[in-house]
Amino acid sequence: HSRTTDPEAAIKLSARTSREVKAPAAVSKRMVQKLKGKNEFTVLATLKQDHLNSGVVLSIHHSEHRFLELESSGQRSEVRLHYRTKSHQDHTEVFPYSLADDQWHKVSVAVSASHVILHVDCNRIYERVVEAPFMDIPEDTSFWLGQRNSAHGFFKGVMQDVEILVMPQGYISQCPDLNRTCPTCNDFHGLVQKIMELQDILAKTSSKLSRAEEKMNGLDGCYCERTCSVKGVVYREDEGWTDGCRNCTCTNGTVQCEAISCPPPQCPAGTTPVYVKGACCKECLPVCLFGGRELVEGDQKAVRDSSGRCLLFECRVSQRSMHRVVPTDPCPELSCPESEQITLSSRCCKVCRGHDFCSEGHGCTEHSDCVNLEAGDCCVCKDGFRPLRDDNAYCEDIDECAEGKHYCRENTMCVNTPGSFMCICHTGYIRIDDYSCTEHDECLSGLHNCDENALCFNMVGGHSCSCKPGYTGNGTVCKGTSPLCPFTPSYLHSLNFDMRFTGLMTYLAWFWSHWTSRLPCTLLVT
Repeated sequence: HSRTTDPEAAIKLSARTSREVKAPAAVSKRMVQKLKGKNEFTVLATLKQDHLNSGVVLSIHHSEHRFLELESSGQRSEVRLHYRTKSHQDHTEVFPYSLADDQWHKVSVAVSASHVILHVDCNRIYERVVEAPFMDIPEDTSFWLGQRNSAHGFFKGVMQDVEILVMPQGYISQCPDLNRTCPTCNDFHGLVQKIMELQDILAKTSSKLSRAEEKMNGLDGCYCERTCSVKGVVYREDEGWTDGCRNCTCTNGTVQCEAISCPPPQCPAGTTPVYVKGACCKECLPVCLFGGRELVEGDQKAVRDSSGRCLLFECRVSQRSMHRVVPTDPCPELSCPESEQITLSSRCCKVCRGHDFCSEGHGCTEHSDCVNLEAGDCCVCKDGFRPLRDDNAYCEDIDECAEGKHYCRENTMCVNTPGSFMCICHTGYIRIDDYSCTEHDECLSGLHNCDENALCFNMVGGHSCSCKPGYTGNGTVCKGTSPLCPFTPSYLHSLNFDMRFTGLMTYLAWFWSHWTSRLPCTLLVT
């Protein structure tokens, strides 16, 4: 309840042989829930006890057990604290002091784990280390005021503001001037527990670091090989392979490739240089002579006899001659008019104009596209790639950045990409278009890390922060200090800024408007 000094709000207790002053069952139940298992609480009371009277101020009683009881003996001039310990033993702590002098007193007993403090009239009378009370209170416990039970420990006098505060140093509620200046015993015990936990963590961490250091020392003698992964194949350090028309090597985990240089072919008689599938350079292969032309293995030639019949011949190198091929399937029916049909030199069957020769198979590789022609197909390098051989079947990426073939402007960095390049803005700049960047004003956009009590100054590639007058720090964190008179030599000396002229004028304008409205001080001129 709220505290009062009104004597009419106090309760007067006489030494009758029969009375029952105790908390209602609902209040008792709430108090049991608050106190159960707690080891930090305070009992407070304001009382005037009759001379030489011995009586109980407050008793938390269940059956024959006193879980907590505050008693004042006028005959022995003692204040007694009765309670039960964790071992379920009854314990009494006696404080020699007389409260039964027919005078008003403020009394508080603060319990903090095994620490007990007795205050009388806001003076610390006793402070002791005892066996801690064990507040394992049953649900149907009674809270008696001015008596132990219905038959014993009657208090004679007047009392008011009897409270139980479940909090550290509850006596401050009764005596605000005794403000908390140091930790309670319970706080100290918690601190000790935390320190022990930290020591355990430190020991475990030190052990782990020691084991890790041993492993690292063992790794000093190990060679960690870096590998390269290309198209699902893993290559070891310094291992080489051929990728189309490039010789590649795995060097320190990075793939490095060089174009293969093909020497001019020196083919003997009866052979001719041709490209072979899977090889970059031309190889000398035997030829068949047919109609004054040189054909290689597998080449076909269609001719028509005097009757208009088509005959198909194929070069067979093993026989060094052309061998007639008899088609097993008839020519397919075409969907185009005869005027749109064309005759090919390598087959008997006609095809429609615009026929997709690429779909029948081609030798164009990863960075080369197959293009249909009037009577066949050819390979063309993709944009951003150049041919590695004259038929464009193999192509390599053009490094536009290294060769200066890019359009990146100032304040950007060129980065090569497969078949193209991209322009990356330097730090502190924002993009205008794909090739240009401009300076980014972090201060104006609010994208800075300056403290709210700091000034932001935009700079090339970034920004700087400086604490406002009356604050100190690195600009990102500023704390208040004792104000200095503006424009005094000592204060101007403390302004250790490095800024451009425009930034300085902005700062001085803010400085003048800020300080002239706050501090009445004299301008010192030296």
